[in-house]
Amino acid sequence: MLIEYMGKGFLENIIAMMKQDPSAVRFIPDLLGDDAIMVRLGTTALVEELAKEHRQALAVAVPGLLVLLGHENPTIRGDTANVLGIIGDRSARDALRELQKDANPAVREIAEDALREMGQVDA
Repeated sequence: MLIEYMGKGFLENIIAMMKQDPSAVRFIPDLLGDDAIMVRLGTTALVEELAKEHRQALAVAVPGLLVLLGHENPTIRGDTANVLGIIGDRSARDALRELQKDANPAVREIAEDALREMGQVDA
């Protein structure tokens, strides 16, 4: 249902729902792993909004997001790295460092950007 709603552009409704029920953030990996770019873009916007006031609640989504870093689609790997950078959970640090070795140069760059956002890029 959330994937369908995100695909139809109901981002504000989903944001409101997750602010009211923070346990729903567990569905973020499902949204981000969808093939539809509209769903993934909306999910990134969702995470950006939730990170403003509900960053701690987003930690529930991190384990599922870490799994997505191994997705066969490099776009999904990159989107996931970006979202992990926005969340800023330090438990993602090692996985993002490993992603800096990805076969796809864009994914490597996004992983580095995410680590930089987290303050974790080695000088």
